[in-house]
Order: sequence, then C-alpha cells, then structure tokens
Amino acid sequence: MDATSQAGGATATAGGPVVGGQAGPADPLLPYLSADFPWYGLDEAWTGRRFLMQAGVGGPRAGAAGVDYGTLGHGDEPAKQFEPRDVRKFAVVVTVARRDSRRSADNTGTLEATSASSAAWLAGSGLLAATWPGQLDRTLRQDWLDQQSTLAWDLADDLAGPGWSTLSLPVNGLPQPFRYRESEYGWVLAGEAPGVLLGAFGRGVSAYGIGFSTVPDLGSYTRP
Repeated sequence: MDATSQAGGATATAGGPVVGGQAGPADPLLPYLSADFPWYGLDEAWTGRRFLMQAGVGGPRAGAAGVDYGTLGHGDEPAKQFEPRDVRKFAVVVTVARRDSRRSADNTGTLEATSASSAAWLAGSGLLAATWPGQLDRTLRQDWLDQQSTLAWDLADDLAGPGWSTLSLPVNGLPQPFRYRESEYGWVLAGEAPGVLLGAFGRGVSAYGIGFSTVPDLGSYTRP
C-alpha cells in the first residue's frame, strides 16, 4: 500500500483526492494527458454525465510526468457537504498507476509499491469526503473524520479480510474480480486492470450493474 496515502501525501476533498494540497492547472485536462498510464472510466453502457475530478501529482520521476492517480466522475457531482436527504447519484472511478517502490517526493523516505490496497484507500477516502456529515460541529466533525479515515485505511490494508466480498465486473468486456464493500454512505471497490489498479466509489448507482473500460477520448469528460 502506498505509504503516502495516510502520512500526509494524499488529502481527501469532496472533489477527490489531491496530493500535497496542490491546485490544479488552468486546463484541467493537462495532468490527465501527461500521465504515463491509461485512464479508466465506466464503459459505454453508462449514458449519463461524465466529468473530470482530480489528478494526483506526485514527485518528479525520470521519464514520467509525476501523475500517479486520478478520478473520473459519472452522474451527479458529489456534494461538498453531505446531508441525510441528499439524493445525488454518482459513481467515481479511481485509476492508479502501477509503481514500484520509489523515493518520496521530498526525497526523505521510500514509498511502497502501489497495489489494489492503494486503489481501495483512495476510493474509500473519496467516498468519505463525499459523505461527511456537515451538520456536526467542528470538533465532532474532525473526530468523525479521524475515526472514519482510520477505518478506511485499515479496511484497505486488509482486502482479503471479512470486511470485503468478491464482485466480478467487466473490464474492457472481460470479467475481472474486485473486492467490494458497502456502508450506509455508499460502496467502495478495488481491483486490477491491464496496466493499472482500479478503485471506485459511489452512491445511488448500483455497483453490480457497472463495467469499466479504457477512456479513448478524455474530452468526453469535459463536455457539459
């Protein structure tokens, strides 16, 4: 599991994970286009809205642009502040590059190789960011976030454990096993795909009815 995930490297926001608090470029497509791995989204069976969310930019590496993962949204944009009667329906796909063990961005340590657990953590933290209870006061809200973040981390680090079940979903038309879990806030899944690791989270959209495919045209995620 990527060591940056909890130790200050990735920060969950309502729009998806952001590395190091870096703001996105003026053209939101740029980090996606500079990635050295394929992007995945929901396959052609999804006929609803598609939109860009966030691309995670890590430290510089020889021969790569520094993009390690990113998120593509489908349906409604997740609310910045969850309310119990929120009826937004969305599914977010997290694509994570396969990376070997490497130096951290600040060159002070070593990052673990990415794995399906990395995708599970990013998906879990993304769902957490989209469903945090905004009606809580500041102190209780932080306690809730800390507690749920720790739970999401522990679950992601134990994909073979009882907190997960197996779900087979198509990836580029071929069945692929994923680890899947549900909660009162939505669902999270994680697995593998050709060239990358895949995570996803959502609410109001059934995980049992989705499929994934490589994205031939990222422009489809920028159109209204």
